Order: sequence, then C-alpha cells, then structure tokens
Amino acid sequence: MANATETKFGDPAMRLAQGERWTVLLRPKQPTLGSLVLVCREPVRAFSDVSVEGFAEMRAMVRRIEATLREVVGYERINYLMLMMVDPDVHLHVIPRYAGAREFAGTSFPDAAWPGPPALEPAVALDADAAAALLETLRDAWSRAAG
Repeated sequence: MANATETKFGDPAMRLAQGERWTVLLRPKQPTLGSLVLVCREPVRAFSDVSVEGFAEMRAMVRRIEATLREVVGYERINYLMLMMVDPDVHLHVIPRYAGAREFAGTSFPDAAWPGPPALEPAVALDADAAAALLETLRDAWSRAAG
C-alpha cells in the first residue's frame, strides 16, 4: 500500500520503478528533464530510521537512477534534495542538472538555476501524454540499467 508521499506524487501512475523498500516516481512538475522522487516505503519519518536493508536497496536504486538519467537526460550533475517539510515520509527529490536546456517531445526543459543550487520552480508541468511518453522512455533506459 502506498504511503502519503507516494500517493501525492502520483503513485502508481507516475511510478518508474518499485522495490521492496523504495519507489521511484516521475515528478509531475519537472524543474529539469527527468526529475524524480525516490520515496522510502518503510514507515519512517527520519532518514536515520531507514533500516540497513533499506539503505542497501537505496544504493541499488540510486545506481539505476543515475544510469537511467545519464542515458535519457545526459546530465552534468545530479542533486538529491531531502526537504521533507510538507511530506514527512522519507524521500528525496532527484534533480538532474545541466547547462542550458534539454528537449523532449517538442518541449524545452531549461535548468533555470544552473550553475547554482537547484530551483524547483519554475518547472514544466507534464500533461498526461507527456508524462506517459517520458515514463516509457525512462522505463526503457531503466531496464537497460539493470546489469
């Protein structure tokens, strides 16, 4: 069963992948192309309370996230933001960073804050068709990142 943070970020419709302890979701609002949310499925509200098994699975998820986004986005840096001010379940916003903009399906996704700290706004709000197309592209790359 999804926790409140998974639900808020559109699980299951926005789900890229799910493990036993973590879910990877496409952010409905994209500050940069390929922005994701990595949500812990364990019932914890503090990062230090994630289990040893949870940290092990997180490592595997992060490796696949980075391989997937490297292929699809070609990021120059990647930022993991653990904000947890509104959504208290342990989660990280994954923001691929790059100079300029990336294009996907006829839409431009600029990194408005490059090279400074990431800005979550402005962001490109994905409609259902754009989200489905981006998820399909990410899922294809995710499957290749398994090895």
